[in-house]
Amino acid sequence: MSTTEVFLIALLIIFSVPYLVWRLTRIDYYAPLVVMQIIGGVVLGPGVLGAAFPDYYAFVFHPEVVATLNGIAWWGVMIFVWIAGLELDLKDAWQRRMETGVTAGLALIVPLIFGCMAALALLALDEGWAGPRGTRWQVVLGIGMACAVTALPILVLLMEKFGILRDALGQRILRYASLDDIAIWGVLALILLDWDRIGRQAIFVATFAAVAWLVRKVTPRLPERDRWFGALIWLAACGFAADWCGLHFMVGAFLAGAVLEAEWFHQERMDLFRDHILLAIMPVFFLSTGLKTQWDVGGAAVFGAATLLLLASVGGKLLGLWFAGRILKWPKGEASLIGWLLQTKALIMIIFANILLDRQIISPETFTALLLMAIASTMLTIPLAAPKLQRLIAGQTRTS
Repeated sequence: MSTTEVFLIALLIIFSVPYLVWRLTRIDYYAPLVVMQIIGGVVLGPGVLGAAFPDYYAFVFHPEVVATLNGIAWWGVMIFVWIAGLELDLKDAWQRRMETGVTAGLALIVPLIFGCMAALALLALDEGWAGPRGTRWQVVLGIGMACAVTALPILVLLMEKFGILRDALGQRILRYASLDDIAIWGVLALILLDWDRIGRQAIFVATFAAVAWLVRKVTPRLPERDRWFGALIWLAACGFAADWCGLHFMVGAFLAGAVLEAEWFHQERMDLFRDHILLAIMPVFFLSTGLKTQWDVGGAAVFGAATLLLLASVGGKLLGLWFAGRILKWPKGEASLIGWLLQTKALIMIIFANILLDRQIISPETFTALLLMAIASTMLTIPLAAPKLQRLIAGQTRTS
């Protein structure tokens, strides 16, 4: 068969298998389709079906097909990260900076500490969890931050499912997650800081600041249709410049969105755009992510590491929100609910871990453990948050 035909077979598998399994098993209560697509990527990759049926894997996912899939995945995830940066509402966070700062800070710092401790434990047992180019501090900080991440897009989907996205509680949770998003990309930029390219990175920062000021002046004056084209040109330019200077193109994608205002774009159209990217392009990214999973250190070791990271992530997040609730005197049950909602890690954490793997800071086995942790953490969110939300609503109804 031609490369084009094999590529289309790969697309057929990517879009059909996870969706059919998701529908036939009816697990949408526990996990949105995107989580099943991530699981599908792992199963279809070299670690599971690829190991069981190597001829299938060699035929469908040969290098030319994988290279084509990766190109689609890169652009799709750049757009997705750009949207995440665009939708940050820093004005609202600033108006409520005391509450938002305390909550977002504790929700990030406590699981970060727990995750760093888990990373140190893993490295003490086996240095193979570090990538060939990862220094000890980069590996520890990278794993720690992966444990602290909240996936804002998945959080939005879950709160829409619960019907609280536009409520006061939902908007508060979005503020907390949005502020942590900035910290995530800031820490990533620190990890990726390349002293051999420090001159290029200084040029990038200075040039970006100047051009971003110009973009903010020009964009609001354009017709809305032209804003979309201009934004995508701006996205591609920022991605290239960030990658050229030694940062990752995803850092550039986030910055490209963060300096724009969401109000410059029609909200319903932006929601549709995000949904279309999730529907049509992101499944390719999930599959390309699954192709990177490795079990060379042994399945038991990878699952053990994933369990340790899951405990650090969940325990740290819940403890951080418990501290925030005590400091800010939240009603009973609210801290626990918010803590579980902020457990959603799929997408943003996977993107974060992908970058660490691409830069060889973590090993493929560490990436696989982080991926399993992200899936488990996200799938725990709905069954554990739903009853807490019902009790909270019932308590508020009785009080009123």
